[in-house]
Amino acid sequence: MVLLRRVIGDALRARRQGQQRTLREVSTAANVSLGYLSEIERGHKEPSSELLAAICDALGARLSELLREVSDTVALAEQMPGVLVPMQDEPADAAAVHKSSNRGVRQVTSDGKVAVSVRQDSPLKATLRRARVRPTERDRDVVCAA
Repeated sequence: MVLLRRVIGDALRARRQGQQRTLREVSTAANVSLGYLSEIERGHKEPSSELLAAICDALGARLSELLREVSDTVALAEQMPGVLVPMQDEPADAAAVHKSSNRGVRQVTSDGKVAVSVRQDSPLKATLRRARVRPTERDRDVVCAA
């Protein structure tokens, strides 16, 4: 099952790292403790709307942009069978495969712009990773020809 707080934390961490900023810099700018911001980024704590807005402001991002990104990630995950529901309904063979390779990527999907990979950490915990899809040479040729 995908936890919203983990997707939010991943999106915040990606923005912070994309700006090459430290946790300390962002926590100071957002007026939140460094430890608490770290917990939010790791998906261990769920920020209030006020705190989320302050962190977005510190990152120079609009709250709506972050929430749209999180929404897009969850929407892609919803298209993957078994991602937003507990894994306990799977056959025993599949559960054994997941146990032996629970650090591996379970599923990957893309809408052409964004790719989402899912790693099932436990029956009730999944990690989503979102990445922008870079157009290939062939895709660029198709866009130019259109």
